[in-house]
Amino acid sequence: MLKATEKTVYHSLLRILICVFALLLVFDSGLLVDSTSALSDQTQRYMASVVGVSVGVAPTEVNQLTARITELESELEAKERLIAVSVRDNNQKPAFDKSTFLLSIILFILLVLIVLNYALDYLRQRRPTILYNENKTELA
Repeated sequence: MLKATEKTVYHSLLRILICVFALLLVFDSGLLVDSTSALSDQTQRYMASVVGVSVGVAPTEVNQLTARITELESELEAKERLIAVSVRDNNQKPAFDKSTFLLSIILFILLVLIVLNYALDYLRQRRPTILYNENKTELA
């Protein structure tokens, strides 16, 4: 007898994945609340900036002054970039969001796989099966 396809672990896992990716897509795209999209973008930028390597040398007066100058220059560059981004954002439409596009593609692929799986299960159940009796040893 065929097992009900709706109750397998595979189907349950697919349903859970669809729900998770759909909720993640709604969160990342800012479909309901715009602040979730901004939060997602800021989180991605933070994660990208956190990853790095640091190397140190013995502190001397010249090293400390050079480090302070470099720190001030980086702060100045960050402020300039922030000003440039805010000016650009005010003048242009929003940029293409890669993470939303990627999540949409993954969600679409999962939906196609589920529909294909149910269609193939339906076709397999409609096909008549031949029962084989293992106890029969006679040759006709």
